[in-house]
Amino acid sequence: MTEHKNTDPLHGVTLKMMLEELVSFYGWGEMGIYVKIRCFNMNPSIKSSLAFLRKTPWARTKVEYLYKDMLDEKNGVSKEEPKKKSNSPWPDVD
Repeated sequence: MTEHKNTDPLHGVTLKMMLEELVSFYGWGEMGIYVKIRCFNMNPSIKSSLAFLRKTPWARTKVEYLYKDMLDEKNGVSKEEPKKKSNSPWPDVD
């Protein structure tokens, strides 16, 4: 029997686990900047955030993306895009 490794970083992670890790890593204030929803900016709590995110798919999607970004940041993966090669004959100067 072969084992297959699930590469989805959200596999087995509950929404509550995600929020707790995000709050621990970023704090409510920074999360409210990244995902502009009221439950992160006004009297934030895990309970109110869970209630809102469970019934609001677009907000949950943003939180899932933020969670993936946090995992990348923890693992040292850079989010910078590689520079596009220019058709100019002149070299790029930084």
